[in-house]
Amino acid sequence: MLQKILHYGRNFYVATGLGLLGWMTFFDANDLPSQIRNWWKLRELDRDATYYQERIKTIQIERQEVLGNDQLREKFAREKYLMKKPGEDVFVIVDEKNEPLEK
Repeated sequence: MLQKILHYGRNFYVATGLGLLGWMTFFDANDLPSQIRNWWKLRELDRDATYYQERIKTIQIERQEVLGNDQLREKFAREKYLMKKPGEDVFVIVDEKNEPLEK
């Protein structure tokens, strides 16, 4: 059995093919570990893209609601950006984790 392996290993084409396969797998600029890292990075970026697309849709819906009504616009500005009218005081209630509460 070992003789058969050595016999095929002496063949120029088999040795060249194995050498090329080894080079492309471990030493090339596009080697196998780099390809795997790039594949995982692509999956992560795809997840991020879907998250941001969903976020954009919700923000566009919010925007349509707010821009259509003056009272909603004022409520939105007060709640999200803590804006106030001149002469008013703003009190922010925070929870135990020191984060602003949202309704």
